[in-house]
Amino acid sequence: MYGLGTIINVAAIVAGGLLGMLCGRFIGERHRDTLCKACGLSVIFIGAAGAFKGMFSVADGKIVYGGDFLIIGCLALGALAGELINIEGGFEKFGAWLKMKTRSTGDGNFIEGFVSASFTVCIGAMAIVGSINDGLHGDHTVLVTKAILDFIIIMIMAASLGKGTVFSAIPVAILQGGVTALSVLIKPIMTETALLYLSVVGNILIFCVGINLVFGKKIKVANLLPSIIFAVASAFLPIKLI
Repeated sequence: MYGLGTIINVAAIVAGGLLGMLCGRFIGERHRDTLCKACGLSVIFIGAAGAFKGMFSVADGKIVYGGDFLIIGCLALGALAGELINIEGGFEKFGAWLKMKTRSTGDGNFIEGFVSASFTVCIGAMAIVGSINDGLHGDHTVLVTKAILDFIIIMIMAASLGKGTVFSAIPVAILQGGVTALSVLIKPIMTETALLYLSVVGNILIFCVGINLVFGKKIKVANLLPSIIFAVASAFLPIKLI
């Protein structure tokens, strides 16, 4: 069944969120704050590890580093485009709408939980590769693996940030479902180099999500999302950036 991987992924996010909320009810405010920071630190290291994995390689017994121009160029252009569109404002408005519709006006962490969780589980090469494999071959392996990881991440985030995290299933369904439906058109674009660039830039954005969780909202991560598009486009430049 095509699209089953996304269905499993969405179900895992919802299940992890609900279980995390249930556990969170038995945790005090002070403990939830510490748990939130612990979750943020985990996200920081997940993002950093993913970015470094793409930026460092071994050649002739030596460690080779690259990607400076890719990161600077994509993030700068992405930030400019994101600020012009004001993607962050759109996410927050949608989060506020969800907050109202779900009668969660008393939940001060709803929007933060929704936005932070959405970026954590949406941004990354696994979502793209897994959705393409699902759409072209009915292969759910990558998305099922991602679903397990997302279940754990969202469960932890929901325990500290609450109900908003559960609704990160919505952008996951839209993104991965869209890529699965358009997989025939997207596959030629997502070359090995494009996926590498996407992974490096995407993991830097995940790193930024972790920074916000630990130190409070410091970075408008949503307004950096166009950086991923520029990263994929950079793969078709005549020079290699990593």
